[in-house]
Amino acid sequence: MEVLSNKIDRKQLKPGDHIYVWRQSYLYAHHGIYVREGMVIHFTRETSGTQTLFDRLFTSSFPALDTHIPCQKCVDAKQTRSNGVILSCLDCFLSGGEPCLFLYGVNKLHFLNQARGGTCTLASSDPADEVIHRANYLVENGFGGYHVSENNCEDFAIYCKTGLRVITNDSVGGGSGQAIRSAVKSVVRLAVRYYSPTFFGRVSYSGKRLVSDIGYREDVTKVPVEKI
Repeated sequence: MEVLSNKIDRKQLKPGDHIYVWRQSYLYAHHGIYVREGMVIHFTRETSGTQTLFDRLFTSSFPALDTHIPCQKCVDAKQTRSNGVILSCLDCFLSGGEPCLFLYGVNKLHFLNQARGGTCTLASSDPADEVIHRANYLVENGFGGYHVSENNCEDFAIYCKTGLRVITNDSVGGGSGQAIRSAVKSVVRLAVRYYSPTFFGRVSYSGKRLVSDIGYREDVTKVPVEKI
């Protein structure tokens, strides 16, 4: 399954990197921002709060991302779950997985050749100091309510890297690969599209990912972190 990953050695990680780790045999990924030596800021699904019926059905098959017992390093970092955005050590973030580097500024051909979403974007990254500032600010102030298809961990990391949010008629939301509504309405439907033996099935899936990419669509704007 190497085609699904941009694996990176821990020693190569730099502050401001957007990293992710695959869960459940590559069924989905968890994303975060590497902010300093051995520490990651990421957005988690709270165990309390309001969830839609779809959220409950979709996430019931997955172990909660925020139920692990923090290690002493995380406790010393005063890890908090009050607003969903937490500071964790790299080991707790990875939970036994391997770090992968989310790529920015890729061309369309590279993007379309990816078998799965959630590994890269056409959008360019802002400088590392801006990325880290956004992530640190959101630890203290939150990133809104977690929504598995509209405001998730990948949306959080992409926002920290780019400052971009999708503007709709009634809200500001995410634009991540995991946020494509047609791709997350059903785990089964996603699996059918990915594992479809037909060429046209894969082309259709890649095309939908492209038009939903934060770096391709036009209904996006820079949003100051203080306005989130």
